[in-house]
Amino acid sequence: MKHLLQQIFESGKFVTGFVIFATIVLIVIIYPLVIPDPPLQIIGQGTFFEPGIYVNVYDSIGSTHYTLNLKEASDLRIADRLSDEDRVAIKDWLVGNGMAESEIDITDTAGLLDLWFSNFDPTVRLPGMTNADRNYYIRLNNSIQNLLSTDDAIIAQMNDETAVLEEVTTVPQAAYVNVNEVPNVRVLPLGTDNFGRDVLTELVRATAVSLKIGLVAGTIATLIGLVLGLVSGYVGGLVDDGIMFVTNLFTVIPSFVLLILISFSIGQEQRGATTIAVVIGFTSWVWTARAVRSQVISLRNRDHVNLSKLSGHSIAHIIVRDILPYIASYVIMALILQISSGILAEAGLSILGLGPKTTIDPTLGLMMNWSMIYQAHILGKWWAYFPVIIVIALIAFSMNLMNTGLDQVFNPALRD
Repeated sequence: MKHLLQQIFESGKFVTGFVIFATIVLIVIIYPLVIPDPPLQIIGQGTFFEPGIYVNVYDSIGSTHYTLNLKEASDLRIADRLSDEDRVAIKDWLVGNGMAESEIDITDTAGLLDLWFSNFDPTVRLPGMTNADRNYYIRLNNSIQNLLSTDDAIIAQMNDETAVLEEVTTVPQAAYVNVNEVPNVRVLPLGTDNFGRDVLTELVRATAVSLKIGLVAGTIATLIGLVLGLVSGYVGGLVDDGIMFVTNLFTVIPSFVLLILISFSIGQEQRGATTIAVVIGFTSWVWTARAVRSQVISLRNRDHVNLSKLSGHSIAHIIVRDILPYIASYVIMALILQISSGILAEAGLSILGLGPKTTIDPTLGLMMNWSMIYQAHILGKWWAYFPVIIVIALIAFSMNLMNTGLDQVFNPALRD
């Protein structure tokens, strides 16, 4: 056994796949211990907040202010707050007012604002301009004027006795706060999803649930395929014909189509993660059964099996003691592939809206479903779906690497 494990961990492909898979499992285990937030807790009053560090504005006002005289600070502030839509609108107004389009560079913030202030006239009505358009340009001009303002921001509070706003403090434009001194700082490495939930926390929990589904589905499918393949291959005759008849029926009907029909018939409220895993397992055993049967047929007339028959051992004893150990390595590899297939099957079901119910735990497939429904891929909100794709790909890639590495160890034809 020690020599076998040494051979396995000398396989570069197996070790690479094992390290990737073990890293994912460790993150799934450790992350909830560090950040125990509920995975479906809504923390953002809005959709698709970008990844970043979020500082509570109210608390930052009361924190210690530090004056930093950074010359580029005001330019960056204007460049960041002048959106692409505003830049295009400014260009359209200037072109409509007779300026050549080649003279306008919307990426040059300072030059664009110079052109705007030297040409914009709120009383001018361009051809085809509606009142709504005119009011928009007036509001845009006022907001730009506020961006260029050098006055301090005034923080005022309502006096309960006089019902008058009274100045409490001011915030200079050169005032900065140390993030470490501000309470209520929240890091969102992957932002929020369409419901305002932390994508990273949701992703870790979804990975754990998908791994559980894959493990349960893979175990069920492997056990069913193993038992049917062993009995069919060793007993033969009418038993073999009966089992192969059922197997061929499942082969003719695509397993994913059967999976869709069963999931749809169960109903949304009854489709928990375990239920989906069991359904996937009971529809994915066919290729394992056929492969195990082929292996058993090649073993049932070996000398040690014939000797066991002559010794009067039962069929169950011969299958368990004389045949199963010889195909154990193949069964392990089949289990790895079944787990990977179970995770991918759940993802496919959930994308179609036939996965587990959404009120308890997320899965990787459900996260993909939510991002597609709310058009994250069209809106460019990559953090809502791209990390999910990466995790699914890493799980499938690592398990296939482990399977390939084991195949190189156990299959003499592939050894170096």
